[in-house]
Amino acid sequence: MTAQTADVSVVVPASDRSADLPELLTRVRAAMPAGLRFEVVSADDIRQVIQRTTAPWIVVLDAGLPHPPDLIPALIAQGEATGAELVVAGGSSAGGGHRRLLTKSLFPRALRGLSDPMSGLFAIRRAAVERAAPSADGPQPLGHRILLEPAVRCRPLGIAEVPYVSGGRHTREARSKGQHLLRHLVALRTADPRARAIVFGLIGLSGFAPNLLLLWLLHGWGLAYTPAEILANQAGLLWNFALIDSLVYRDQRRHRRRAVRLLSFAAVGNVDLVARIPLAALLMSTTGMTAVPATALAMVLVFTARFLVVDRLLYRRPHAPGTVPVRVAAPEPVG
Repeated sequence: MTAQTADVSVVVPASDRSADLPELLTRVRAAMPAGLRFEVVSADDIRQVIQRTTAPWIVVLDAGLPHPPDLIPALIAQGEATGAELVVAGGSSAGGGHRRLLTKSLFPRALRGLSDPMSGLFAIRRAAVERAAPSADGPQPLGHRILLEPAVRCRPLGIAEVPYVSGGRHTREARSKGQHLLRHLVALRTADPRARAIVFGLIGLSGFAPNLLLLWLLHGWGLAYTPAEILANQAGLLWNFALIDSLVYRDQRRHRRRAVRLLSFAAVGNVDLVARIPLAALLMSTTGMTAVPATALAMVLVFTARFLVVDRLLYRRPHAPGTVPVRVAAPEPVG
């Protein structure tokens, strides 16, 4: 069977546990009813699958098998019956309640009507993924939490659920993945440039704490104000770089070495410091503004320029995925 004749593409995240694949394939074959044509593929991102298949439904299944593959036909049937573009196996699960609460609080509109955004089994119409694919960029799905990507990015028209109570995954591997969830959520939340600018600004404000602390120490030790402030500003820049580099732009770090990123970030930050005062003076002399509004406007203009330089140049985001080879694990017709 070729990809062009499949009714369903069952996708197993390539980053998941390969040792479980033989059992998974056996159970998927047994679960599929006669006449339903399907393929099983392994891919890092379901957006890659649309390059290879015309199947109207894409089912994503966690290789760890927290959900039985027997639910796949029920997901498709529920989607066809309700017209929903996204159907999730979920409703309740043991453990992970705080992670679900955090996730839904960050994306209240996109995840409305979805009780379990951490589910490892869901079906989505290919049309929904295809709509978002041309402009999609940003972080890659994180293991069995791949559901967050299509739910947030694709904004499927209609969400339905097939109730299922999961016992959860209490392995060391699952706990390890849980440690990276916050980073993934921040990266996903800041995929929009406006959201990135807000987080960028909040992190910048937090940098005043180490800046002022070091300034107080250096000036208290007798160092003159100007050199003390120049040194203290570097502490704030290091603080800002550590948070921005690890949270906001985590998935863009591989494009430049850490030392290059740090030096470039510091250079932009120091130009920011130098540019604010003459820019405020220029605004006062040319527009008649008083010191306070001129300084505030200068800070906004310099911040905007700094954000654009960091966002568009230093951490240039990669283009949407092109045609990426999808490893076919076990295409299998039934019926």
